[in-house]
Amino acid sequence: MLSDALSLAQAFAEAQADPASTLEKALTRALGASAVFISTTAERARREARAASERWAAGQPLSPLDGVPIAWKDLFDMVGTPTTAGAEVRRECAPAQHDAALVNILSRAGLVNLGKTNLSELAYSGLGLNPHFGTPTLPSGGQPLRVPGGSSSGSAIAVAAGIVPLAMGTDTAGSIRVPAAFNGLVGYRASRQRYAMDGVFPLARSLDTLGPLAHSVRDVVALDQLLTGTRASLPLPLSGLRLRVDTAVLLDTRVEPAVRDNLMAALERLRAAGVLIEQRPVAALQACLDLIEKHGWLGSAEAFALHQPLLDSLDAERLDPRVRKRLETARQLPASTQLMLSQAAEQLREQLRDELNGALLVTPTVGHVAPLLEPLLEDDALFARTNLATLRLTMPGSLLDMPGVALPSGTDNQGLPTSLLLAAPSGEDTHLLRAALAIEPLVRSA
Repeated sequence: MLSDALSLAQAFAEAQADPASTLEKALTRALGASAVFISTTAERARREARAASERWAAGQPLSPLDGVPIAWKDLFDMVGTPTTAGAEVRRECAPAQHDAALVNILSRAGLVNLGKTNLSELAYSGLGLNPHFGTPTLPSGGQPLRVPGGSSSGSAIAVAAGIVPLAMGTDTAGSIRVPAAFNGLVGYRASRQRYAMDGVFPLARSLDTLGPLAHSVRDVVALDQLLTGTRASLPLPLSGLRLRVDTAVLLDTRVEPAVRDNLMAALERLRAAGVLIEQRPVAALQACLDLIEKHGWLGSAEAFALHQPLLDSLDAERLDPRVRKRLETARQLPASTQLMLSQAAEQLREQLRDELNGALLVTPTVGHVAPLLEPLLEDDALFARTNLATLRLTMPGSLLDMPGVALPSGTDNQGLPTSLLLAAPSGEDTHLLRAALAIEPLVRSA
């Protein structure tokens, strides 16, 4: 199993490992992993790894992550490869002529591009099932198969299975945070304006954003610094850090006991270290949960508008029926409802900022651990209910454009990961990441 990316880079610096041999091991694991990668870019990766090996040997790395292998969700354009979006109808689309903006930035920083990872078709599910390219599952050691979380399923499993230490995903309603939670990883949903979306296949343009899945917050921060050109961020002091916990969310019966208990235990460790814990409802969060439950998801209208030509064509029969049905539900969504949701979201963003007043919001990332795969394959109604339940606590953060970091908080009695979500008002990413750096050791120390 790979350690985190910065540890790997340190091994390069100390000549205990080199990028070229590290890549070959990663390629072998990638090719042997079922349904994790849609395509690998071996020729490019080998060229990049050889160059990184030469730079480390000369003591001239391009960045702190030079030579580290990275995988990309197959929504990101990579020159010479088709961007399938996990859809059968896009399997034979023309190869990209240019790298996506983020691929270009990290390539110039020396990272080694291993390939494109699997996802829910068109990125439109929080569970990660894909009938066309297969469904990657949690590394289980022979236990019953469980869903990987979606839509960034392959990216999460590529990191969890030790193929790469870093993988990029996208997040429209929870597609980074959910698979991070199910796999015991760190997942960062950036505010929408933080990273360039050029060369990324969309789902809902007003909600789509990007971010990495990793083994540690420090890896996320290192990657963020390369993408934003910012300086190193130090952890915030624990003493005086304020966290707001919505008691109504925690007491909801839809939150499994292990998820709640692990979160509360983490909060007690943080309180003992000097963190100020405020436990009371957050009106803006509750209003957002109610808004989505009563009126639906704003992104559904944008997703339908994007894919209506496909839905109205004969190729619609080639879509995953579960994805097609979910897309079709927005066909009759009134424009007045879309406008109301958009205006309400804008008002709630400001209300949330005022309510938190400098505090960071803590909730479970998902109310439950990774569900079993087989029942969801057999029962479409169960799939739909489980998908909504899985995304329930991440959708408000998306609607309110809250940057969020999913942190592993422990396991349940079956050894399945639970997760805590630390979130901030829109645009406060740097403060959030510094806080996540500070609290991560105590959240993990179950």
